[in-house]
Parts: sequence; C-alpha cells; structure tokens
Amino acid sequence: HNTSYVLFQECSKKQKNDDSQSASVDALSSNDGFEEKNEFHALANAKILLSDCLACDNCMTSEEGARVFQQNQKELFRILNLNKKCDTSKHKVLAVSICPQSLPYFAAKFNLSVNDAARRLCGFLKSLGVHYVFDTTIAADFSILESQREFVQRYQRRNQEEHALPMFASACPGWIRYAERVLTNLVTSHICTAKSPQQIMGSLVKGYFARQQNLSPDKIFHVIVAPCYDKKLEALREDFYTALYNSQEVDCVLTSGEIVQIMEQKNVSMKDVTEVAVDSLFGEIKEGDVVRHDGKRSDGYLEHIFKHAAKELFDMDVKEITYKALKNKDFQEVTLEKDGETVLRFAAAYGFRNIQNMVLKLKKGKFLYHFVEVLACPGGCLNGKGQAQTEDGKPDKALLNQMEEVYAAIPVRLPETNVYVQKMYQDWLEGMDSRKVQETLHTKYSAVNQTASGLDIKW
Repeated sequence: HNTSYVLFQECSKKQKNDDSQSASVDALSSNDGFEEKNEFHALANAKILLSDCLACDNCMTSEEGARVFQQNQKELFRILNLNKKCDTSKHKVLAVSICPQSLPYFAAKFNLSVNDAARRLCGFLKSLGVHYVFDTTIAADFSILESQREFVQRYQRRNQEEHALPMFASACPGWIRYAERVLTNLVTSHICTAKSPQQIMGSLVKGYFARQQNLSPDKIFHVIVAPCYDKKLEALREDFYTALYNSQEVDCVLTSGEIVQIMEQKNVSMKDVTEVAVDSLFGEIKEGDVVRHDGKRSDGYLEHIFKHAAKELFDMDVKEITYKALKNKDFQEVTLEKDGETVLRFAAAYGFRNIQNMVLKLKKGKFLYHFVEVLACPGGCLNGKGQAQTEDGKPDKALLNQMEEVYAAIPVRLPETNVYVQKMYQDWLEGMDSRKVQETLHTKYSAVNQTASGLDIKW
C-alpha cells in the first residue's frame, strides 16, 4: 500500500535553534482519526517528542505515525487481557526489557536504591501479568564489543577507505533518524554498523531466548522500557523485523514515565510493591546487583572504544579518561598522546546544537575526530524526554541531577568480563567472526531515498 510522506523542502530544525530541547512535536496533530481517548489519564498520546526533535513529523510517514501511536499502555493491556481469555492458543509470553538509563529514574523518583528500584519494578510488572523481566545491559555488552572491534578495523583501513573514519556511534535512534533522512550520504557511511542495545535485545529475546524456551518468536510479546520516545520509532525499523515469523523483535516501547502512569492509574506506590529478582536469559538464573558501563550519562561507547583502541592499536593501558569540555559541557573531547603526538582524538556530542556544529566541520573537511559518541538529548540518555520532564514539559533539573548521582554510583562491569556473552558468541553466534554475528548484531544505515531524491533539504 502507498505510504504518504509528510515532507517539506526544509528540515524544520533551524540552524541555530538552541531551544530545540524544549520543542515537542505533535506528530499526529493533523490526523484526528487517532485521537481516541485512552483509559490512562494524561498520556503522551500522539505527542512524539523524538528526543531533541531530530526526527520530527517532517520525515515521519503517516503509517509510522500510526504505528508509533499504537505503542502505548493500551497495547500492553491488550496482551494482558488476551492472556486472561480461555483460548490459550492466542496467549503470548510477555517479556519486558528495561534499559539501564531508566532505572535511575525509578530510584530517584521513589527515593530507592537502584537495586531496590530494579527489583520493585520487576515485582510491579509481574503483578500485572508479565512473565519475564530482563535487564538490557547484556545487549549493550554485545553492542559495545562489536563497536570496539569495528572501530579498530576502520582505523586500520583509514588510508585505503575514504569513509572509514570518523566513526559515529549508532545507539541513539533520534540521531540515526536525522542522519538517514536529512544528512544522508555525508554521514551514513561513517555510522558504526553495530545495532543499538535495544535492537540487540530484540534479537536476544526473539532469537536466543525463544529458542531456549522452545517458543516461536511470534508467541513472545516483547516490551522495552526506555528513557525516550525515539525508541518507539526505532522498533519499527525494517531491519528489526523477521518476515519468517511476521514478528518485530520489539513489539512495543514504553517510556519510564508511561510505566509510572500505569502505577498511578492502578494506585500503586513503588514502596508497597514486593521485590522480585530480575530474570536472566539463561534459564533459572536470576540477575544479581545492577551494573553499568563506563560513561557518565550513556552506555559509555566512547570510554570503552577509547580504552580498547589504545590497547589494540598503540599497546597503551588507559585506566582513567580525562574529558576536556570545549564549547559547552555537552561537547567534550578525549585524546591519547604517544611520543608527544596525538594519536587518538574522540568526542562526545550531545544535543542538536553540538551535532550541527560537528556536521558543519565534517562538511568543511575540518574534522579531527576519529570517533564521536553522538546522542540527540542534551545531557545524554538519562535526560530522555520520556522520563526527565515536569508536567508542563520542562526539563526536571533536580530529578536529573539525582539520576546522574544514582547512575554514577552503579558499579562498572566491562563487557569483556561477562562470561555469558563470551559463551553466547561461541554457542549461539558460531564464533566472533561468523556470518551469524554480522546478521544478528549488525545492520546497515543508509540515506533514505524518499527524502533525498529531488528534495533540496537545507538542514
């Protein structure tokens, strides 16, 4: 069927729109057909904030808009109600995977330790009728390991291959959407091909876990709890769909704030919920205490790739990384010196303003960086619009500060030290250099032709 694109000649992001983080896009405001009232109050119904509004209604199809809109609490309750009916052939196994950057929100909001928050959130979801609750840290392990290896390979090919460097991180769907729809070929060949942790978690749940449980992937309904609305759009990517089973790898994304709305609707306080240990993908084993990756406000791609590259390429052990803030605290630089020469230059660019400055430098050929961790939200993933906003849509700075403290206090575990990951590379993915690794853990980011062809987009 035909998909109608809502496209303007010019991306609606203006060149110097410093207030972009407060802009919200009502992606479906023109389509009253979707304005049905939800049983939950004050929902972000058709409001798609798409983080720093890097993906706005100018490059969303009406079909995408409709499908994003369906990803709300009603969809979760549709499955829960389906499972109460006596026709067991229609029942689904309900699995919820929680992003590490969502947990500090629940901890800070309800004044709990992060381990308490994880177990109480698990208890709450299971009280609703969810069968399994997972932590997506293991998916981030895979994503970081694959990104590390890809960076080293790109660095080694930098003289033969024009687009080998710089390499841009691929974990933020707001940034990816903007790169594919607006920046096109200038940037897409530089994006790391490793899937984001959300996409890898989809492969783990509907691939590895489904096989372990002897389930067809379409019998599992997989929900992700994430800090931002962009993840809803990411779940719809075609490369995230298994035609054989007519199944998306992630069926529904709910923001942390939407989970709290369910609690409010049910009149449940996190303090009163029974603590239940979080499930692992490996049979009867339960998750222990919450761990995170290096990095202050994200999954820590920059730090892990930097340390790995320093060791692999220059045989240098970097213990501590020193960030140097440049124009603002959301644009920071990290360098490696060897024999008086700068051999690695990495940057973290968060928020639309910094992304624009970075792209301008790339266009002018004045780009010094080997790797950039790009995130659409100023302040990184913790500041996702699905959890760090007050009722009137303003950033909740006090809550964000608390979340940053909670996140920083979580112990760091290196992806290399996760024995389950190493075991899965061998048993499930047929070795680290296999075709299955490419198929399961990587994807291709490319310019979207509908936007690029015949449209002079001035970003």
